[in-house]
Amino acid sequence: MKAAENLWLAIERAVERFPARRHRHGVGARLNDLAFEVYSLANRAWRDRRQQRYLVDRLRWKVDDLKLCMTLCKRLEAFSGKREHFPLALQAEQLGAQVGGWHNSLSPSAQNVQTEGGHAQRGQKLSARNASNRGAKP
Repeated sequence: MKAAENLWLAIERAVERFPARRHRHGVGARLNDLAFEVYSLANRAWRDRRQQRYLVDRLRWKVDDLKLCMTLCKRLEAFSGKREHFPLALQAEQLGAQVGGWHNSLSPSAQNVQTEGGHAQRGQKLSARNASNRGAKP
């Protein structure tokens, strides 16, 4: 949640410095809105344990939307330069990795699904025992 908050604040400051007024009020406003939505969803997902999986799934998509909007701002040359865009892109990438990890921790893995007895069960092997040795040079 703190990473989402820090990114939102950094984006707010960056949009204030957009050189063109049309970018500040157009794509910049959209970028600010998306950053706030990411922060708000992260907060809600952290607090609402009953709907956490659903909210984290929505958060993943919202972070992707934010990164797309940041790319559009870069292509429109709304940022002052690479020095301004690169740290924000890095923060967004790190946030995406955190949200992805959070999502993975909440979603059961296909390889380790819980059975009725409560024990983890590994997936079936898809290859023969000596498959890794085939074709190997002695």
